[in-house]
Amino acid sequence: MTDPGDALSSLRWLAIERASGHHTGSDRLIAAGLDALLSGVDSPSLPLLAGLGRAEEPDAPDLFAKVLEEFDLVPDLPTDRDQALWAMARWWARLIVAGNLDPLTGADLIWWRVAMELGYPEELQELVKGAINGDDWNQNWDIPLEQIKREIVEAAHAFVAQGSNVVAHSTSG
Repeated sequence: MTDPGDALSSLRWLAIERASGHHTGSDRLIAAGLDALLSGVDSPSLPLLAGLGRAEEPDAPDLFAKVLEEFDLVPDLPTDRDQALWAMARWWARLIVAGNLDPLTGADLIWWRVAMELGYPEELQELVKGAINGDDWNQNWDIPLEQIKREIVEAAHAFVAQGSNVVAHSTSG
């Protein structure tokens, strides 16, 4: 079972994903609502979202927005697509650093879902390089796959350490 903090974090993640322009199906919104409710989190609209049936799926985005407001998750959400993409990259990078996301998987997500969309910004180059090396790697390479993973973790750590300066620098020009 998910703990309440993780459940709220999942709701926020879905909001960021939606703000970045990625499709987020009503089924995922409903499932996140149900998971939050089962974790002990509650708000007036959460049981309504969690209880939607297939025929009621079109109501999910509006109820999801109400749930976000009720948990006060709206004020700090990214305000435009690029900010949302940077937030996604930071999210995945933090998960890589924490050991909660495989470095190769995380670097691929950052490469395909963020860096490509943002035109391959300099701040993400080391993570993209790691993703490419991980995809191309085979047993004939002189570099062990574990070293590539370590380099990705280091790149993710450096990216996270840059913090919000990345957004201000990359979207200004």
